[in-house]
Amino acid sequence: MAGGIKSLKRYDLIMGKSRTLPSPLTGGGKGGDENVLTPPNLILTRKGRRNILCCLLMNSKGISVIFLIIAMLLMVTLGYVFSYLIPTKQRSVRPQIYSPQAFFIAQSGVEFAIRYAADQGWRGATDGGILDLDRLDGIQRNLGNNGRLTINYDSSTDGTLTSTGEITNSTERRVVRVTRFTRFLRLIFDPPAPSWTLGTRRAEFEFRNVRRTGVTLTGFAASWQSGVATTITRIDLDGAQHYAGNYSSDSDLSPAVAFNMGGGSETVNDNEVITVLVYWSADTNATNIIIKFFDSTGEGYAFNLDPAGDGLP
Repeated sequence: MAGGIKSLKRYDLIMGKSRTLPSPLTGGGKGGDENVLTPPNLILTRKGRRNILCCLLMNSKGISVIFLIIAMLLMVTLGYVFSYLIPTKQRSVRPQIYSPQAFFIAQSGVEFAIRYAADQGWRGATDGGILDLDRLDGIQRNLGNNGRLTINYDSSTDGTLTSTGEITNSTERRVVRVTRFTRFLRLIFDPPAPSWTLGTRRAEFEFRNVRRTGVTLTGFAASWQSGVATTITRIDLDGAQHYAGNYSSDSDLSPAVAFNMGGGSETVNDNEVITVLVYWSADTNATNIIIKFFDSTGEGYAFNLDPAGDGLP
């Protein structure tokens, strides 16, 4: 009889029929009757599939499994979306970072130009009277993997300095341009080149104030190298004596020694050229001569008369 019931159930499910059969778990009878669930290897009718779904929904464990599957699918989908968006966001942000980096590199080029000219004493190392400002044209410095800076200087436009910053492996470029650059730097050598007069006892050179405002000089300091023990005994500015004494070489170029003649100061107006005469106590054959003047605010202006280290022409 049990075999007949199983066969009947299989037949009814295949043919799409519904039949209420006694449950083997309850022993049969009306009180124990229940709908028969279809085994996995049977073909289900539409009504049978609805019965299974209803059973899963009525079962708390079945609902938990469904929600777990949905949550896992959502997590996988979100993970895929984020894995796609993050590299895209990085690619869009990098050019925005390159732009300020290139700007700061260009700005560093301007600062480099100022320091370069100051260290060189505003004059070429060949003692040919070429201003170091002109030598700024075409200077390039590589910054490793970060980028590079290029400096161009055009003296024909009253000193236009252009500094270009570039980023490695990028087309990003920023340019910082400073017009009237010579006016910003204030005091520069003016041709001709520094030279000896009276043997090697007196050095002569000229400088120009290229700033729109005047500069008032109140003191000096100096250093040089010589095999002869000598001192500076006199300094003339613009034809007037401003110092008399015995000043020995000071490699630190400090402190400043105040002018003790000529009213104690010399005002250099805008675009004015001043002739400087420096007297030593005897022939020095000195090299590496640096004269530094100080203004009333304590700021110094150094002039390297011999950047090549081979003496004055």
